[in-house]
Amino acid sequence: MDFDELSNRVIRCALEVHRTLGPGLLESAYRHCLAHELALAAIPFEIEKAIPVKYKDVLLDCGMRLDIFVDKQLIVELKAVDKLLAVHQAQLLTYMKITNIRIGILINFNSRALRDGLRRLVL
Repeated sequence: MDFDELSNRVIRCALEVHRTLGPGLLESAYRHCLAHELALAAIPFEIEKAIPVKYKDVLLDCGMRLDIFVDKQLIVELKAVDKLLAVHQAQLLTYMKITNIRIGILINFNSRALRDGLRRLVL
């Protein structure tokens, strides 16, 4: 599946979660509900996937976790904040660099309209 098709399917699932729940919940609630929607859509994913950091040729477990890793090719980073900041985008870009995954989506479920809280990133 190519980037546009996969990301569009994931975004449709996120839109369904946002339509159903609206803004105002904790990130963890959105994570579990989005995982449920992905499963219903038969989209393969891993939730809270641990990623090690390579430091001086050693892989270290630094407690970093991807919110949702979709089809081994797309990182979905979730937020439930007043407004997306540059640090949120930097976090996703860092995860993408560490994992050598070229595509990511940043989703802020605390937006009135989800389209205002969506960012697609490509390395």
